[in-house]
Amino acid sequence: MISTLTIEPLSKAHNRTAFDCGNKALNHFLQKIARQHMEKGLSKTFVLIDTEHPAEIIAYMSLVVCEVLAEDIPHQWKNKYPNRIPAAKLAKLAVAQDQQRKGYGEILLIDAMQKTLNVSYTMGIAGLFVDAKHEQAKAYYNQFAFISLPEQLDNLFLPISTLAKSLGTTNEHE
Repeated sequence: MISTLTIEPLSKAHNRTAFDCGNKALNHFLQKIARQHMEKGLSKTFVLIDTEHPAEIIAYMSLVVCEVLAEDIPHQWKNKYPNRIPAAKLAKLAVAQDQQRKGYGEILLIDAMQKTLNVSYTMGIAGLFVDAKHEQAKAYYNQFAFISLPEQLDNLFLPISTLAKSLGTTNEHE
């Protein structure tokens, strides 16, 4: 069998308890909360797996919808939106410790961007937000054209138009 990486929704078939990214909060979310949130429709968690070991989680991400106030986004975007802005949020992104620095986080981030763009074709959504928990994470997201929000050093925003350009597509809304 040829080993292939694939991204799929989290299910009972995945071994959540063995996952360890080195961050207790991210481990706890995957192990104890993610499936419950999926069942309740609060978030969607996706896992990166190798088809040779389909139960083993290499990395995961959780996506949610959110609403942001226009006053909380950068000035150049503020006037383009109403007071309340619907958006997607990359709520969680984690890679197993023994799999870090291999590009797996980037694979999931690009998939999150693609999923956000796909939603924008059928629902109103301004872009993708992410919370960077530390400077290293902020630098990581900045390389994908995320922009920092004023007064919120850890909150970053990727407008749909920039997201579409990053993925080499055009946005139907423009």
